[in-house]
Amino acid sequence: MGRGKIVIKRIDNATSRQVTFSKRRSGLLKKARELSVLCDAEVGAIIFSSTGKLYDFASTKNSDIDILNATFSMKMVIERYNKMKEENNHQLSSAASELKFWQREAANLRQQLQYLQESHRKLMGQELSGLSIKDMQNLETQLETSLKSVRMKKGAIIHQHNIELYKQLNLVKQQNSELQKQVCTTEETNQIQQHPHMSYNVNNDSHMNTAINLQLSQPEQHNDETSAKNMKLCVTPNAKPSITTDNST
Repeated sequence: MGRGKIVIKRIDNATSRQVTFSKRRSGLLKKARELSVLCDAEVGAIIFSSTGKLYDFASTKNSDIDILNATFSMKMVIERYNKMKEENNHQLSSAASELKFWQREAANLRQQLQYLQESHRKLMGQELSGLSIKDMQNLETQLETSLKSVRMKKGAIIHQHNIELYKQLNLVKQQNSELQKQVCTTEETNQIQQHPHMSYNVNNDSHMNTAINLQLSQPEQHNDETSAKNMKLCVTPNAKPSITTDNST
């Protein structure tokens, strides 16, 4: 037959209470000693009876201390307990202080956000009914200052854009001039290839040295005159064209 479950409550009978205390005290101290030996743990147990009598057990890492001076061993356990408790309290205090700090920061940020939202609504012309004349004047000054800054920034951007356009325009003009030179050179080359007996000489020493090439046939006269006009447009201003006549043929 198994043992019945004992109700955990104060034993009214003093004799039974003392017997139970002695048995359980011995069992508790025995368990504490076994725990320290089996698990290599530092154990401290302090028991006061109802009459005020002290019973204790302490175990440290140094077995010699346990054997030689049990009181000193208990002191070491208590000191370690107090040290660990103080460190834990400090950590809890630090965590609590940090929590309060971030709570204050969050409250400040909420106030700043609320202020910015109110300012934004006022700048948009909303919720102006509660403002005084001075507040409205300050708001108007703020808007004018902001508008001036926006216009200055806009003008600077437009000016920079115009500078870039001017650079691009000059580049296009330069490219166009190069293309015109290439076209003139190509036309001169084509005319020389089509009419090898007609030559266009440029003489910088004499201002006018004209000769007529009579070897050209009559039907091609009109085309030659047109070609000469085209070539005249491509001659540089410093050079003067001259038509020479080759009488050797």
